[in-house]
Amino acid sequence: MAEPFYITTAINYPNGRPHIGHAYEAIAADVIARFQRLQGREVRFQTGTDEHGLKMARKAAEQDRTPRALADEMSGHFKAMDDALDISYDRFIRTVEQDHHRASQAIWKAMEAKGDLYLDRYEGWYSIRDEAYYDASELTETESGEKLSPQGTPVEWTVEESWFFRLSNYQQPLLDLLGTPGFLEPESRRNEMIAFVEGGLRDLSVSRTSFDWGVKVPGSDEHVMYVWVDALTNYLTGLGYPDDTDDWRRFWPASLHLIGKDIVRFHSVYWPAFLMSADLPPPRKVFGHGFLLNRGQKESKSLGNVTDPLALAETFGVDNLRYFLMREVAFGQDGSYSAEAIVARCNAELANSFGNLVQRALSMVHKNMDGALRAFTQAEADEALLATVRTACREKLPERFEALDFSQGIEAWMQAVWACNQYVDEQAPWALRKTDPERMEAVLLTLVIAIRDLALAIQPVIPTRAGAVLDMLGIANDARNYADLGDTGWYDALVAADHRIAKPEPMFPRLELATEAA
Repeated sequence: MAEPFYITTAINYPNGRPHIGHAYEAIAADVIARFQRLQGREVRFQTGTDEHGLKMARKAAEQDRTPRALADEMSGHFKAMDDALDISYDRFIRTVEQDHHRASQAIWKAMEAKGDLYLDRYEGWYSIRDEAYYDASELTETESGEKLSPQGTPVEWTVEESWFFRLSNYQQPLLDLLGTPGFLEPESRRNEMIAFVEGGLRDLSVSRTSFDWGVKVPGSDEHVMYVWVDALTNYLTGLGYPDDTDDWRRFWPASLHLIGKDIVRFHSVYWPAFLMSADLPPPRKVFGHGFLLNRGQKESKSLGNVTDPLALAETFGVDNLRYFLMREVAFGQDGSYSAEAIVARCNAELANSFGNLVQRALSMVHKNMDGALRAFTQAEADEALLATVRTACREKLPERFEALDFSQGIEAWMQAVWACNQYVDEQAPWALRKTDPERMEAVLLTLVIAIRDLALAIQPVIPTRAGAVLDMLGIANDARNYADLGDTGWYDALVAADHRIAKPEPMFPRLELATEAA
């Protein structure tokens, strides 16, 4: 029995509406969760919103409303995005929820009991936008004299009483963890974090007194927890921590924290140190993906190029958007998107290649065989095609998806789709109808088997459209797992039941480039 799989996204900071980067991470995590479920693993998938901190408090004050009112509204936009993009989360967590406050205070008490928390005075640079503290050596200065963080965000000099976490105690344990193969990927991120830790760790300020929108520090009600202590603990909250729950025993440590590259330090240095202090095991893997760029530019309000992911999904379709994002960008690296690129990619591969294969093959089965499936004798060409499809769907795609290399996994799948189209052209079933009807049936029924495996394999990426193809073929829901790939028992059962395929409906219409989308 495969071990359970727990995947999390970073919880989104809802001081603004969702943008395409939020959608990109949610879709990637959903592809992973669906892929693992299809492999037969019990999956727990968590996402949500991080609603405390100074940014939210200031934003609410600007709008003359309470932070909770702002949080309720903005968190709703993120949940609506996930639901619209077909994100199959098990829990959408909000840090304002009471069980999360309880979990955050529990891990605080555990760190305090370890002797890793002490009260002192913080003086230093703080980025409100990043909710992060920076050493002066990490800052750059503009021509006007403004100091900026490594992320290019403004910093403020902050002076206040604060609780500190003895991060300096964990330098060697963190180096050992970072040296563990597979813990932090891609390798470039791991190298950055090793260099950061080797440079020496200073104790970390982990509470604030200048505002009160956050989780109260136990025994120090005038302090609220540093937002990252609060935020990172969400991964425990969702499993019922600090209680010894069934979910806790099955799913912790997390199999994968999927995050953006800009918050790798928090997840691969601070978070493991907090967990070690609380005598809890660190996550098995942290993966810091790259940024998604709009025509090669990072999105920003000042440039006016911030894209609403729901507008993209409405224009091009949810499955088309999901396919493009997983296919176009080498996961882990920065990538670029545009309306033209989405149309070109989806038309070439989904509409013209896979969609056309499904439509013309199943239409011929319906027209020439009354949609009936029956036993047939395979020729060498049929066996070769099914072997190609089986290798792509059972071996190459799963291998690359397991490595989070979605683009190359889909490339292997597309190679099989192209092989099927080449087979159709070479076998010419429309000509065989007159010269060798029995051979025509063998060709078409070979394609039915190939299409079933292709649709089954691509389900994590385009769940709605792939599911519709499987529905059209009459494939039962309990025969749609990866273990079923290449197994023709389902086909024998349909033949025995005198199954007929209904007239197929177009699954992948061609996209048009709308002026407003471009």
